[in-house]
Amino acid sequence: MNVARIAELLEPFLRAPIAASEDFRLSGRLQPCHSQAAKPVEEAAILSAAQLRSILTYIDILLRWNARINLTAIRDPEEIVTRHFGESLFAARHLFCGLSSLSSASGDCPEPSGRVVKTFEVADVGSGAGFPGVPIKIWWPAIHLSLIESNHKKCTFLREVTRALTLTDVNIQNTRAETLPPATFNVVTLRAVEHLESVLPFAASLLAPGGRLTLLIGSAQQNLARSTLPNLSWLSPSALPDSRSRRDRHPPLR
Repeated sequence: MNVARIAELLEPFLRAPIAASEDFRLSGRLQPCHSQAAKPVEEAAILSAAQLRSILTYIDILLRWNARINLTAIRDPEEIVTRHFGESLFAARHLFCGLSSLSSASGDCPEPSGRVVKTFEVADVGSGAGFPGVPIKIWWPAIHLSLIESNHKKCTFLREVTRALTLTDVNIQNTRAETLPPATFNVVTLRAVEHLESVLPFAASLLAPGGRLTLLIGSAQQNLARSTLPNLSWLSPSALPDSRSRRDRHPPLR
């Protein structure tokens, strides 16, 4: 595995059109999209050489740790790239509507309303091996990321990954979502979480006003998510590349 192969495998996830409406696009600095229609963004995003090297390092650590504790059932490095990193970066593009890495020289970040704030808080609930939270941080280093994981050994793994990738503004919390203060985060992500219907209300309670809950779930779970959180305004699901059952859902809160 090398960075060129990683870039090749990720290309479908970075090329896939995304709706510009109600999201954010990069224009020198982050600004709200001005398009009134949900027209697709066709241009492919590009990962830098440093980002690709970070992904390669992450995979090496994941494979080494996976021999000791069960972090992922996927053992093939190329499938790790597509299933874990590809899906995570696909979600990041839908969240932030950027055509390249969404880092900002000033460190400023947008709220969903478009107002620029100094800290943009993202929480990855049930982070496990760090997906999608850590790839989102690799994509946009300016965010403040909280990785919420109740398993102590997985938290130890996450600490090693963040140290190895020299990521800053990452808070690893060895706890459950229900113990955290409500209305704290601009974005909350969930992926491959057991007992989804039990976790969803706690995840939604963590959202600040106007925040966004992003779910990487199978299509069979869509109705469950809607019925569990009927008061949220749900956007149409986005199909992941080369997948017939998994969907990225990213509704704004109320």
